[in-house]
Amino acid sequence: MNSADTSQHNTEAESTPTRPSPSASGSASATPVDHDYSPWLFPGRATDDQRRAQADHQHRLRQQNPGWRIGTDAYLSPLASVQADRLDLGDRTYVAAHAYLTDEVAFGPDCSINAFTVVRGRVRAGTGVRIGAHTSILAFNHTMDDPEEFIFRQPLTARGITIGDDVWIGSHAVLLDGINVGNKSVIAAGAVVTKDVPAGAVVGGNPARLIRWRVPPEGATTTAAGQGAPAGAGQGRTGAEPARTGPAETRTASAGSAGPDPAGELRAFADRARAQAQELLERAFDTDLGLFRDRPGTCVTVRAQCDAIEIADLLLGRAPDQLDAADQIQRLTSWQRPGGQIPELRPDGTQEAGDAGPRYHVLSVGYALDLLGAHLPHATPSSALTPAQLREQVGALPWRTNAWNAGDGVDAVATGLRWDLPRGRADQTLADALLGWLHRHVDPGTGMWGSLRDQELLLVVNGYYRLTRGTFAQFGLPVPYPEAVIDTVLRHAGDERYFAAERQNACNVLDVAHPLWLAGRQSTHRRGEITALAHRLLGDALGTWHHGSGFAFAAPGAADQGAAGNRPGLQGTEMWLSIIWLLADLVGQSADLGYRPRGVHRVEPVPQLRT
Repeated sequence: MNSADTSQHNTEAESTPTRPSPSASGSASATPVDHDYSPWLFPGRATDDQRRAQADHQHRLRQQNPGWRIGTDAYLSPLASVQADRLDLGDRTYVAAHAYLTDEVAFGPDCSINAFTVVRGRVRAGTGVRIGAHTSILAFNHTMDDPEEFIFRQPLTARGITIGDDVWIGSHAVLLDGINVGNKSVIAAGAVVTKDVPAGAVVGGNPARLIRWRVPPEGATTTAAGQGAPAGAGQGRTGAEPARTGPAETRTASAGSAGPDPAGELRAFADRARAQAQELLERAFDTDLGLFRDRPGTCVTVRAQCDAIEIADLLLGRAPDQLDAADQIQRLTSWQRPGGQIPELRPDGTQEAGDAGPRYHVLSVGYALDLLGAHLPHATPSSALTPAQLREQVGALPWRTNAWNAGDGVDAVATGLRWDLPRGRADQTLADALLGWLHRHVDPGTGMWGSLRDQELLLVVNGYYRLTRGTFAQFGLPVPYPEAVIDTVLRHAGDERYFAAERQNACNVLDVAHPLWLAGRQSTHRRGEITALAHRLLGDALGTWHHGSGFAFAAPGAADQGAAGNRPGLQGTEMWLSIIWLLADLVGQSADLGYRPRGVHRVEPVPQLRT
């Protein structure tokens, strides 16, 4: 199948939204052999030495990239360049010489990525996807809104590309960002695909148009009645791969909407969660170590102990039964170093050496102790600063390039003050200095902190949540420019890369729900849109509870079912229980849940911190 003219200008980007550290699999010294260019020959023709060399090559890649998964009997040519943050290759999937893969690439079993193929951005493909040589699958793009600025300096956009099962993509095809390619479809050689490809369709040309049906939909003939229409025309997004169902309990009819009886659904969900709380806590408890882990098969962590305490408080109104509350207090307090940090645990349950620890431990351990009626025994590191030092430290955070990291830093500082101010271990001038800096540096146009020029909106909004959670929400203060905040967050919430039902995760939904909840307490701006969004996200969330094991961090379709984020555990359960409360409160029905977050996601300010 030959394509039509492909002279349409292609705005292929020079770089991706996140620049991975190069971890190329290619080697300049590698000698090409037949199966580098025809990898399907490897199983039948490779010598013992070649098989050992491939096994050693994959072993080195896994050592260099611990998060990568390369399936059984998969082949990855040493002449391919793979610079992916995340790589998941299914069994018997082949990557030929000079293929170029970056960012987040996941292919199911029995796929082939042939020579000189480019796969960049967030790309997910199903089973039996065959890609011809010199094809480009580009899940990102440049913007060019500002004619006064060089295009390469303008922000990138990235929505991701999803490819279903049993798909054939001919050589020299180009697939552009934001499309879904349906199951059993065919893309002709040289096609430029800019819209969704319906399941079973054969498309070609520039832009790609429906040629005929390989598998006709109900009521259609093999010859396309609408021949000449662009691929996906009249199909909406129904040409995408079918919605997946994971191991979660069957999604209710309300998924994606408020449902006919939202109050009843919330009560039924809360009752089910309470009835299964003991089972999910027991599932995560390591009886040999006497410690919690996130889920079976993972190592014990500091956070897992704290998540278990928060879940038990939410659903049972008490500490977890697996360990006496006094013993839990003793253990948590013993983990804080005199300098204020809380190092992580080793797999055997002992604590790592040294004084360094994740900033989030100041939140999780502090709030777990608070729920148990205790507190951190030592002052947190930021409380030893002078106001001038604190302002300098906050100003040095990466606001321009990683506002999430900057917000995380502010959250840790502010939450440290939350523990230390009431106990006389910090001076009120530190809180005044922090809040003064924040008021001086907020953007009135967006209500955010951090530049939108040099980073994706996701980082700015997620950073806003962490910053305001630890400061304005925790201190009981109004946020600046609440209407601008609502506009910015609703704009972000319209991004299907993160908020389509099958692409959601707890962080991204929380980081939208809480800012809308917080700003919405000060303003009725766009209240109807906020309520509609909350109903939709609430419906999506309620259908993903796993019987006896709670919530996974990510939605069932957000990545491969084998990925860690899709397995239910304590972190996902604690976060989604709080998210569901916030969403329910946005639609005026949080009381139907019968619980209220009191830990890290506490919804009341701390009275003694009001300034």
